[in-house]
Amino acid sequence: MERRRPTRADLEAARSKTVADVIRPGLKILFVGINPGLYTAAIGHHFGRPGNRFWPSLVRSGLVPAGTDAWRSAQLPEWGLGITNIVDRATATADELSPEELRAGAERLALKLLKYRPRVAAFLGLGLYRVAYARPQAALGPQPERIGRTQLWVLPNPSGLNAHFQVPDYARLFRRLGREASEGP
Repeated sequence: MERRRPTRADLEAARSKTVADVIRPGLKILFVGINPGLYTAAIGHHFGRPGNRFWPSLVRSGLVPAGTDAWRSAQLPEWGLGITNIVDRATATADELSPEELRAGAERLALKLLKYRPRVAAFLGLGLYRVAYARPQAALGPQPERIGRTQLWVLPNPSGLNAHFQVPDYARLFRRLGREASEGP
């Protein structure tokens, strides 16, 4: 798909679409989003909405080369990284997802983690993790539980709506995550 901004009609047509996982066995880090937004589903690339801090933070962290953006997401496995979502279907906001849908997505994700065996699954959203895994006291950073050999981490949601964290904050967290994932089993 060409690099163009989706129209309002494109966004409406993206409702309930999915975006393919970027995954392969043995990744260092599998980033886990909540679900695709309409913009992301319309362009077919994860974290594609302008204003989302995922790609600028990933570049600034040094985990991917300069110039990497949503349109180059298929290259992530070259650098030991991947992306999936708890819920596959696109919505305008994550508020459209029920707690039951998040928990069902967590069960599907567990099967993915057991199959692909990334060193770390990094959840991009504290609220997502708390609801999906029924861990209301979870905090940012590494979690005490694992799924198979995969260590679970929780990071803030990189959406432009999250004003508490900026690109330098995410970059610092991504660097720490990258160091720990490289030292893992």
